[in-house]
Amino acid sequence: MSEFSLELDDDHAQVQKWLHDFAEGVMRPAAHEWDEREETPWPIIEEAAKVGIYSFDFIANAFVDPAGLLMPIINEELCWGDAGIALSILGSTLAVAGIFANGTPEQLMEWAPQCYGSPEKIQLGAFCVSEPDAGSDVSNLRTRAVYDEATDTWTLNGTKTWITNGGIANLHVVVASVDPELRARGQASFVVPGGTPGIRQGQKFQKMGIRASHTAEVILEDCKVPGSCLLGGKQKLDERLARAREGTRSSSQAAMATFEATRPSVGAQAVGIARAAYEYALQYAKERQAFGRAIVENQGIAFKLADMKTAIDAARLLVWRAAWMGATKKPFVAGEGSMSKLFAGETAVWVTEQAIQIMGGYGYVRENPVERWHRDSKIYTIFEGTSEIQRLVIARAISGHRIP
Repeated sequence: MSEFSLELDDDHAQVQKWLHDFAEGVMRPAAHEWDEREETPWPIIEEAAKVGIYSFDFIANAFVDPAGLLMPIINEELCWGDAGIALSILGSTLAVAGIFANGTPEQLMEWAPQCYGSPEKIQLGAFCVSEPDAGSDVSNLRTRAVYDEATDTWTLNGTKTWITNGGIANLHVVVASVDPELRARGQASFVVPGGTPGIRQGQKFQKMGIRASHTAEVILEDCKVPGSCLLGGKQKLDERLARAREGTRSSSQAAMATFEATRPSVGAQAVGIARAAYEYALQYAKERQAFGRAIVENQGIAFKLADMKTAIDAARLLVWRAAWMGATKKPFVAGEGSMSKLFAGETAVWVTEQAIQIMGGYGYVRENPVERWHRDSKIYTIFEGTSEIQRLVIARAISGHRIP
């Protein structure tokens, strides 16, 4: 039995350094430009593809990492570089997570590589759950999928919103209701390949932060896909629906299965942003002189930095624990996945705000990155489940009660 250790092994440490070098050398110098442009940073994605960071093989290895730490490491280091660019690089991973959580091994091997393409021909994936009237309440989806047995086709109609890579992706994974009376238990996931008639981009959103990441509506109008695009297959869906109609609680729901797998990674992204802001503020505090000494020598500043570092390390440990539990199939009996995302997201907002406070007016202007990091951080208390939803998940898990 190996002794307990929190040190990364050589393989994880090497990957961490490789990613950090890419984040420092390629992403950070470009971050301000693409934040201002509010466009997908195709040249940076191409660079990531050339070195192997943007590829299905790399992400596949992360998904099967026995320790579960490779995915958090990837997310933290890239978001340390820049969260908007990182989400443009990592956005396709959410579609892969949707296929991985709900599809067959054959479907994973067929569709997941198409979310990335090749260094010569970059492709994107998108995962479509949220709707105008169903954000946190994923049980209230109105997008419908209707099956035609005669032709073995599904017809999808509805509008998805807040979708990363929405409308510009080469492959969309869409969660739709196949039996509205069953609410969340009556949902299924579908792959909509590129070039399928009936799917298009709606409004593109102009956001407060993560502006280098494309976020838009996805509109489905009589969008027909073959039966083979139903993730998991028709037989598995019919069996699950039958159990739901009998009142047997399903252990897997199309949207939640994906969120459960990705929340620790989202938490790791928040840790990366917080770490970037802390390191920048610490360096500034060491160099900035006021009243004849470095401002870090003032207890008010020093204690603030101490609290920032403590919160960041605590958030990372929660993320790593949740990622390890997921990789080793340990049940999240106390909502540990939600804990990691909740605490890391709230930490990122708080730490970036403290960094601005330490820097004063210099932290508030756009020539310094801390104001961008603060704008970027806020989404981590909102997307993939708001902080309030995470608290609800945790409260239900620890109490055993159905808290409304």
